[in-house]
Amino acid sequence: MKKSYIYFILPLVFLVVFFFGFYRSAHQEFEGMEQAKIKEASDQKRAKLEKEAKDREAAVKSALEAQEKRRIEKKAREEKEARDKEQRDQARQNRDKAGRDSEKLEQQARRLQKEIEVEKSELVAAQTERKRVTDELAFLKEYVKKAESNAKSLNGVLERIAAADKAAEEAAKAAAEAAKAAAKK
Repeated sequence: MKKSYIYFILPLVFLVVFFFGFYRSAHQEFEGMEQAKIKEASDQKRAKLEKEAKDREAAVKSALEAQEKRRIEKKAREEKEARDKEQRDQARQNRDKAGRDSEKLEQQARRLQKEIEVEKSELVAAQTERKRVTDELAFLKEYVKKAESNAKSLNGVLERIAAADKAAEEAAKAAAEAAKAAAKK
């Protein structure tokens, strides 16, 4: 054979030996390792996806719980705000009612104060009138006593005058009888 074929066949033989002896087994091992790597990567990816799905499910559950909690809190807050608003309205109504009652009582107090002043002035007038009447009564009692004493003394004077007139008449009769008797003598 020619030397030129050796250059061609020998590398070819080495190539075949290399292919069947080393490359094929290494390639199968490499494919097995590659398959293992792919399987491991897909397992990791599946595990990662499952974990993400579980996390997502937990997150959704957590979000739903949080949403429910916020809804309950919002409902409680709205109820509290409604109660607070009702209490504020009630307080405002009570304040307005108290103001109206206060004004009503102030007007009533002013009216009563005016009535008290009128009654005081009437009382002062009545006391003045009473004093005048008691003074007049005392004056009239004193006047009546004086008039009675004057009447008694006038009656006494009239009785004395009447007695003096009677005595004068009797004296005049006695003098006339004495003059008659003296004239008869």
